Amino acid sequence: MVRETQLTRQIFTLSPQIQVIPITHGSSDIAKEVRELLLSRRADCLAVPLPPSGAELIERGIAQLPRISLVIWPEPASEHESVCNFVPIDPCQPVIMGLRVAMTEDMARAYIDRDVTRFELISYPVPDPYSLRYVSLAAYCTALLPFLPYPKPQSQHWQRIKWMAFKLHELELDYRHIVCLCPVEDWPWLREAYRERLPYEPPETVAGAPILCSVAPSTLYFALCELPFLTALFERRRAEARADEALTVDGVKELLLESRRRWRERRSAEFAQEADWVTPNLLQQYLQYVRNLSLLECRLTPDLYTLVVAAKQMAGDDFAVTLLETAKTYCYQDDPDLDKPSLPVWKVGVTHLESPEGEVARGKNRLQGEPVVWRSLWLKPEPPPLRKRQWAYQWNPFRQCSWPPEDMRIEGFAARVREHARTVLGADWARTEKFMTSLRDGIDLRETLRQWPLTAPPRKPDIYVKEIPPSRGNVEIVIMLFEVPADPHTFSWQATWYAEHPHESTLCFYATPFLENMVGPGIGQSRYGGAFFLFPPRPIPNIWEDPRFAFTRTLEERLIAGAAAHSREAVLTLVSPISPLMSWRTIVRRFGRKLVVIPLSRFSGQTIARLRRFHVLNGHEIRSFAAQFIQG
Repeated sequence: MVRETQLTRQIFTLSPQIQVIPITHGSSDIAKEVRELLLSRRADCLAVPLPPSGAELIERGIAQLPRISLVIWPEPASEHESVCNFVPIDPCQPVIMGLRVAMTEDMARAYIDRDVTRFELISYPVPDPYSLRYVSLAAYCTALLPFLPYPKPQSQHWQRIKWMAFKLHELELDYRHIVCLCPVEDWPWLREAYRERLPYEPPETVAGAPILCSVAPSTLYFALCELPFLTALFERRRAEARADEALTVDGVKELLLESRRRWRERRSAEFAQEADWVTPNLLQQYLQYVRNLSLLECRLTPDLYTLVVAAKQMAGDDFAVTLLETAKTYCYQDDPDLDKPSLPVWKVGVTHLESPEGEVARGKNRLQGEPVVWRSLWLKPEPPPLRKRQWAYQWNPFRQCSWPPEDMRIEGFAARVREHARTVLGADWARTEKFMTSLRDGIDLRETLRQWPLTAPPRKPDIYVKEIPPSRGNVEIVIMLFEVPADPHTFSWQATWYAEHPHESTLCFYATPFLENMVGPGIGQSRYGGAFFLFPPRPIPNIWEDPRFAFTRTLEERLIAGAAAHSREAVLTLVSPISPLMSWRTIVRRFGRKLVVIPLSRFSGQTIARLRRFHVLNGHEIRSFAAQFIQG
């Protein structure tokens, strides 16, 4: 925050008794400015742009903070729907923050807005208030002056401004030091109406008495100006008497860390041995990406849509859904340690409110900040347990097939492993010799440097070159072990799948039961524990029922034994999270084969997680709509 100067006081002074603080609704940065300015000066009275008919209920709602509530004014119903306007009792709203400070400091409060029968909503786009960290409030407001539109004559907006100017003249008779909170779009015109003493219209008669109600926790996002999670952080910092100057950005980082914690807890039991790909490095890249997306939208701070889009693109749908759920949580609304007032619970939407009786009314927010619009984003959350059970009961046990995009993905990975194994085999046959007439396959720097100090002067050191002969044989079978040791109760489904076309491998695997995790009608999700890929494909007996492998004791041993028995090549490629056990090497030697080991850690955790997850479809016709339920 930039400190207030004498010039700032002069800019915001209406008279020796009145100082104006221009505000923008729906901004926690402006709310912090209001708090600091009110605490830095001694005022007798705080004037706020709210109607006096709701003063008592508004202050009751503020006294119940951190529970969020609404004060609702009914309006005459239109032909097609009920209409109302409301004030959210939001601790991050500048007006509510000002009233909260005034109540705490025992300062008089004056509600100077004009009561109207039908409230006309006015929204004015302003720059991101986060810039107040680097510029003063006076510079911020004066920069907007050339772009503020003059109120239309005889409009409700202009009548309200003139009434507020009249009320300020009245307050001067009773108080010596008055601070007035004024929307920044009204600030120049309020000064004009005050100094010229423009004529005003008396208040209108409201349609009905206002009511105070609570907000349903699931709809708090539409009632608060900041994310519910960030609002809870502000309240927590207030309760702990800690600084919150940088919380607008630091709160996003805390949101990200809390989402990561919840995401890891949700998946820790199922993915115990799987690498966590949401690393600090990925989070740093995520924040840079969020910054760039925000700048493209002419913002300094991100909104929820930007945060979730970036999470979806960088960490997947599961993490994006977790972040979305975390951002919408507000721990104080249902906190049992707080006194729960007996208030009706209303649901809040973008443009409508719903009463406890189910009546829907079009709502107009008197403290509306930046206009809220709907933006579409396709996420695939996990279906409810009841729906999963219904889909499992409808499964036809005689029909089963795979999802082609996943087949292509894992076949491509297996081909990549084969190429790497061929490179390793060639390196095993590499030969080093002194340079004579040809560089062969390049200079062997290691051998050259090793022999360098052994050469006695005046003889010149020799240069050594290496020759890598073509790899002998082919890599037919690739074995992938994802969890070691594999729990037979977890990976209770063992199967052999045969190729549908010549570009697929014959696949033997053990995995989790897909019927326990249905993600769509006729679509089950499973997770590999281990598998081997035989390419080019050919039919082989089911290794899980073959009596020749009865000597094996674990799932890994049977998988390796089946691969060694059916391989036509002398070399098997093993991708494993650990070094090969002696029992594995004994089984391979029993069939006259050799292992080439590639550590699983060589590949990224996110890649392995996507490869392990696969889907089983209940027939080929399911492929026509499976993309609607399968996460990418």
